[in-house]
Amino acid sequence: MTGNNQGSNIPFFVILGLVTILFLYLLQPFFFPIFWAAVIAGVFGPLYSLINGKLNRPNLSTAILFLIIALMLLLPVGIMGTLVFNESVQMYKSLSPDTKNMESSIQRLINTIADNSIVHLFDIDKAMLIAKTTEVAQGITNYIFVHLKQLTQNTLGLLVKFAIMFYTLFFFVRDGDRILRMAMKVIPLGMGREKFLYERFIATARSTLKVTLIIGGIQGALGAIVFFVTGVEGALIWGLLMILMAIVPVVGCSIIWAPAGIIMLLMGHIWGGILILAVGTFVISMVDNLLRPVLLGKDVQMHPLLIFLSTLGGIILFGFSGFVIGPVVTSLLIALWEMYEEFYRKGKA
Repeated sequence: MTGNNQGSNIPFFVILGLVTILFLYLLQPFFFPIFWAAVIAGVFGPLYSLINGKLNRPNLSTAILFLIIALMLLLPVGIMGTLVFNESVQMYKSLSPDTKNMESSIQRLINTIADNSIVHLFDIDKAMLIAKTTEVAQGITNYIFVHLKQLTQNTLGLLVKFAIMFYTLFFFVRDGDRILRMAMKVIPLGMGREKFLYERFIATARSTLKVTLIIGGIQGALGAIVFFVTGVEGALIWGLLMILMAIVPVVGCSIIWAPAGIIMLLMGHIWGGILILAVGTFVISMVDNLLRPVLLGKDVQMHPLLIFLSTLGGIILFGFSGFVIGPVVTSLLIALWEMYEEFYRKGKA
């Protein structure tokens, strides 16, 4: 009888699997909003518990938390976005592929570099170098502006996903414990392993965000200041790019300041180039080296090489959100292998 009952359950499990896959497929377009809602809910979960513990009104507590999140995230982003937009317009006018400004700027740069006594030793064909450099620069700027246009055209889609994230965040904050208990029933690993994985997920996401925002913010601010002091055009935008580049371990925002310093030296702005390289090497890079180990602490129990590879792999596969998704996936994998090792040892004992 037992065998017959198990056999009769096969169609049920097949249907259950198919419907589950279909449901996940339906949610696939909203993966990133749901993911960020889960991350933000986990990061601000202790604050919500504190507020709700005093008020004992979940809806009001969630509304207060939303206001705090808006003040912490949306207001600075809005102000920074306005400043960056105004500066981007000026850069667009000077670097637009449809104007001759780019070619003349490149020609001046190549002439300045070619007049350098050291460069003379290499016998460089100036005309060919100007033509090839202009061609490459126009290709890069065309690529950037095409994607900027796509970003503008997809603004409505981004706003919709942003709204979905906040709507999902409301329920993740208010009903987080209930959702977690439901997940534990669906994936019964036993011995509290489900909660351990959830805590590892939140710890990794929180640490990654903390490190990126603090270190990236400091490095971006320092980079923008030194670029402004040395007269580099678009200092605010370059500073923002340094914040974004800070998500890449080891290399980080040196991708921005190192070439800028070298170009300044080649153009004859000796003190400006030296200042950028000196501040980049001894100040901006030191911020990463000194603060990252302190901020990460024991929250992310991963080898630096794993953090580096998982972050880069996450960015390549998932875009911007990958700098959190990559380390989270790797952290969960390590936790599962630890569970397996513990289970295997007990099985052999």
